[in-house]
Amino acid sequence: MSTQDLVPSPVGPVDVEQAEAALVERYPRLVRIAYLVLPPALGRNRRVLTAHALVQRSLPRRRVPAPAVPGPRRDEDAVDPGYAYVRGEVLRQALVAGLPLRRLALPRRAQFPPLLPHVWGLRLFPRVGGADELTLDQRLSRLSGPGRAAYVLRGLERQGDPEVLRVLAAAGVEDPAAALAEADAVDAVDAPGAAEGRDAPAGPAPDAFRVGGQGAPRRPGSPAGATAAGARAASDGGARGDRSDRVGEQAGPGRAGGRSGDDGSGRGRGRGDERAGADGGSVPPGGGAASGRPPGPTGGGPTTGNPPGPAGADAAVGRPAGSSRAGSAPGLPRRLSGAALLESDEFDPCALQARPTDLMRRRQHARAAFVAVVALVVCGTLLGLPGDGWGRNGAAAPSYARNPAAEAALDPGAVKRVDPAVWPGSTRQDFSVWPARGGLTGDSALLRRALAVWARPGGSVRSSATPGTPVGPPMGPPQLLFAGRVDAMRVVLFHDGLRAVRYAEPVEGTAGAALDFARTDAADAVGSAALVVSRAAGNVRYLTAPWMRETAVRDLLAPARAPRPLARDADGVTDPVPGPARGGTCTRWNALRVRDGSGTRLLADLGELAPARLLWGPPAAPVDATGTEAREAWARTACQLAEVRGHGVRSVNAWRFARQPLPGGAGHGTWVCTRAETWRGTGSRVLAQFLVPSPGVPAALAARSEGSPACGVRDPRVLAGVLWQAPDGGWFVLAAGSPDFRSLEVSGGVKGRSAGPLLAVRATAGARADLNGTLDDGTRRTALR
Repeated sequence: MSTQDLVPSPVGPVDVEQAEAALVERYPRLVRIAYLVLPPALGRNRRVLTAHALVQRSLPRRRVPAPAVPGPRRDEDAVDPGYAYVRGEVLRQALVAGLPLRRLALPRRAQFPPLLPHVWGLRLFPRVGGADELTLDQRLSRLSGPGRAAYVLRGLERQGDPEVLRVLAAAGVEDPAAALAEADAVDAVDAPGAAEGRDAPAGPAPDAFRVGGQGAPRRPGSPAGATAAGARAASDGGARGDRSDRVGEQAGPGRAGGRSGDDGSGRGRGRGDERAGADGGSVPPGGGAASGRPPGPTGGGPTTGNPPGPAGADAAVGRPAGSSRAGSAPGLPRRLSGAALLESDEFDPCALQARPTDLMRRRQHARAAFVAVVALVVCGTLLGLPGDGWGRNGAAAPSYARNPAAEAALDPGAVKRVDPAVWPGSTRQDFSVWPARGGLTGDSALLRRALAVWARPGGSVRSSATPGTPVGPPMGPPQLLFAGRVDAMRVVLFHDGLRAVRYAEPVEGTAGAALDFARTDAADAVGSAALVVSRAAGNVRYLTAPWMRETAVRDLLAPARAPRPLARDADGVTDPVPGPARGGTCTRWNALRVRDGSGTRLLADLGELAPARLLWGPPAAPVDATGTEAREAWARTACQLAEVRGHGVRSVNAWRFARQPLPGGAGHGTWVCTRAETWRGTGSRVLAQFLVPSPGVPAALAARSEGSPACGVRDPRVLAGVLWQAPDGGWFVLAAGSPDFRSLEVSGGVKGRSAGPLLAVRATAGARADLNGTLDDGTRRTALR
C-alpha cells in the first residue's frame, strides 16, 4: 500500500448549513456508528445517550475550508462532503470517549458523561436481539476503539480498505493498519464452521466472507486465498473498472445499502433473499441493479465487488456462493455474518425501550436530599437571624451543651446585677460589690451574644487570656460589671468570682469581636480598683471602682512632674490615656494614680485587663510607690516592666537591697531588686538591676530569674554582680548581696574575695566570673540567674 493511500481523502469545503442538513438527514445512521464505536463497558443506557450527544455536537462552528492543493479525485470522494465531515467528527469523538481517564492527563469533553440529552428516572436501551447479535456484541467488546471503528466503516458504511485507512487516519488513529487487522479477526470468526468450532470447509478464504462477500487487495502478510473474491471481481473487467479494490459501495447519503422506505437509519434488510433498490423496487436474488442509473449521492446502484447472480446474493450474507449455512440442514434459517448484523435493531440507538431506574434507591436518595435541603435551610436561618448586624448568638460557635446549668449561665435575664447602694455598707470592697454600670445594661441581645461567645467563641473571635486563666464557660450566671458603648465598640464586662471577662464587638459591622480573660481571684480593694475597658489607637480607658475618689495620670519616667488629672464619666470610665511605649526607645510610661479613702495607689498597664499595683520597699513591708525615693527609683527601672508584660502580674515591688561605693571615688551605686507577683501565685519574675550615680542613666539589668523565691516574702535574700567600667577606663567586677550575706567570692576569669555583702575586684574587658556568697548561718548561695 502506498503512502498516498494513508492520506485522508479531501472532502472539500463544508458549510455549517450543509453539515447540519447531512446530520439531520442521516441522523439515525450517525448515531448507530457512534453507538457501535463507543466501548460497551459504558453500559447500554450511557452508550445511547453518549452516542446522541456526540452526533449533536459534531457540527462545525464555521465553514471548513478545502485543502489549498486538492489531491487526486477518487471514486469514494463522491460522498456528500457534509456527511463525510460529520461522520469523521463522530468517529473522532467516539474514539476519544473510549480512552481511559489518566491521573496526570487533562480530561477531554468526550470522556465525561453527556449533559444533553439527559433522561431522569428512565433507563433507555435498544431492542434486544438474538444470539447472533449477542455474539457479535461480545466480539466487538474485545476490540479496541479503532478496531471497532474499522469494522463499522467496512461493514456498515460498505467502505473499502484504502478508504477505511484514510478515514481512520483523519479521525486521529495512530495505527490504522492495526485497527483493520483487528476487524479482520472478527471477520475470520464469521467463516463457515468457525461459529460451531469446526474447521472451515474448502472454498474461499475467510476474507471472502466479509461484508457483502467482496474481496479486497491482499495486504502484506495475508494468505494467498484472501484474494479469491478480489480475483473474481477483477474478472468482471471494465464493468466495475478500478473500483474492484473496494469491499463495497460507500453507504453515504442515498447510496446502495438503504432499503425501501429507509427512515434514515441506513439499515438494509440483508437477511432475506431480496434487497430494496433505491427506487423502492425489490432487487432479485441475483443482486442486479434496480435501475440503470449509475451510483451517486442520490441514486442507488449495484454493490460493487460482487459478481451478478446468486453468488453475489449469497456473499452478501457472509456465505460461500451457492452454499447454505455450514452444517445446517436445507430449509433452516441462514446465519447472518457479523457485518450484516450491524444493521440489526440490537444496535439501533434510535429505536429504544424504556425501563425505570432502581425505584427503592431513588426513593432513598430523594428522602436524603430532602432532609439535607431542610437542614441547610434551618441552619442558614438560625445563623442569619438579624439583631443589630449580628445573629442571635453573634460570633459564637454552634452549641454543644444542653443542660439546665449551662443554659442558665447563658441566659441574659439571669445575669447578676448589684445595686449601686450595696457597696457603701458592705464589709468588703472588691468586684463582688461593683454595681452594673453603662448605657447598655438592659440590652438583652448584646448580653446574649456576649455570654454565647464567652461559652463558645467562634473561629473569627480574637481571644486572649493571661497565663493560668481558665477560658471555659461560666459555671453559673456571672455578675455584670459594665455594658455600654466605648469609642466605636460595644463593651461588656463580667466577673464570675475567679475571672474578669471582657467582650467587645464593633458598633458597625459584624466582624472583629474580641474576648479577653484575666484572673482576679482574691482581689482586695486595691486589686479591684480598676479594669481596662478599651484599647484603641495606642490609648487605654479604665473603668474605676465606685469608691475611687480621684484619678490622675503620672509618667513614671518624669518623677518631678506633677500628675495630670484624669476625668471620668458618670459610669466611671476614664478619658483615654496614652499607653506605655511598646517598642523602640522607652520615652514614657504612664501609670494610673487613684485615690480612695485609705490612700493613693499607682497602677501600671501591663497589657492585661487588671492593671498591676506598683510597690516600693522590703518584701516584708512594701508600700505604694508614691514617695520621692520610690518615684526616683521607678523612673530609672520602669522601662524594665516590659520584661513582665502579659504574664498575669498582680503587683510589682522594687526595693533597694544594697548601696555600694564605687572604686576610684566615682560615687555610690545602687542595687535594686524588682519582683513581679502573679495572680496565680507561680511564675513570678525577679530582676536585679544596678544604678550608677548619674540620675539620668537607666538601670542596668544584672540578672533575671523566673519562678525563683528570691527577693520575695519567703526568701528576701538576693545576690547579683556586674562588670563595670570606671571613669578612668579600668574594669571592675562589682557584686552585692542583701544584708544577710557574710562574704562574697568570685572565681573563674576573675578571682577575688571580700568580707561582707559588697565586692569590687579589678578585671579586664569582657571577663566572665562565677559569683557565690555565704550567709550568716553558713549557707552557700549563688548569684541570681
